[in-house]
Amino acid sequence: MQNVAIVTDSISNLPQEMIEKYRITVVPINICFQGEIYRDVLDISSTEAYEMVLKDPDNFSTSPASPGHYLEAFREASRYAKNILCITLSSKLSTGYNIACLAAKQAKDEMGDISTEVMDSENVTAAQGFIALVAAQTAAEGKTFEEVLRIADDMRGRVTFLALLDTVRYVYRTGRVPKIAAQVASRLSIKPILSSSPDGRIRFVGAVRKKESGIDRILRMMRDKVGQGQVHVAVMHAYAPEEAEKLRERVAQEFNCAELWTTEMTPVMGYACGTGTVGIAFYQ
Repeated sequence: MQNVAIVTDSISNLPQEMIEKYRITVVPINICFQGEIYRDVLDISSTEAYEMVLKDPDNFSTSPASPGHYLEAFREASRYAKNILCITLSSKLSTGYNIACLAAKQAKDEMGDISTEVMDSENVTAAQGFIALVAAQTAAEGKTFEEVLRIADDMRGRVTFLALLDTVRYVYRTGRVPKIAAQVASRLSIKPILSSSPDGRIRFVGAVRKKESGIDRILRMMRDKVGQGQVHVAVMHAYAPEEAEKLRERVAQEFNCAELWTTEMTPVMGYACGTGTVGIAFYQ
């Protein structure tokens, strides 16, 4: 039995091979379509979910996992570790953190000899994934619970993401932009660039008219942050694998990458961002 097990939610966008290698337990977010509920990744693939979005977006929605789902994940993790660290998406974007905390209290009553800590990643997408991944790698080295917590907390302040949306048309689904404003901006072919904010929210950091210009812009933004140093990078996409591969090639050519992998954004995020979104999560 190892010291620490890592639990996170499917917003983290971690590739399956990493999940399996480091025994990360992933709690699927709920996807609702035409009256049916599917658990992200578990019941439905990202491709299938994106096809649902394109087919009937007005009857597609999402919701957080239940306390029961988190408790189920804690039970699974407790089979091979005596301490559990659950890393959730930003509490400013979802109630997932509060739900996980409720499940942790239930876990304490049920499994008194297992310590369960819930950490707000203050992030989302593969930026959240990097926090969970580094925590899992640290746990795999046999580090103590306190050391894993410290490393995860440090990573929380270092990692960020930049996402280029193909259209602003769908961002009203986040509840933070009026639908009419999104529709007007869409007609102007505005493509926003989003990033994480120190307070755990998502913020607009730029806008372009052409996607090529947007790719150049986000790579310049990353260069401004990391300079010539080594960088760990995840390339993300929402139903746009070919564009993601081109972006990955540029990152590999233009940066000193200690780590570089590609992942498809969960449709839970892609629903709000729109298909065609590409981005990068990174830390130095």
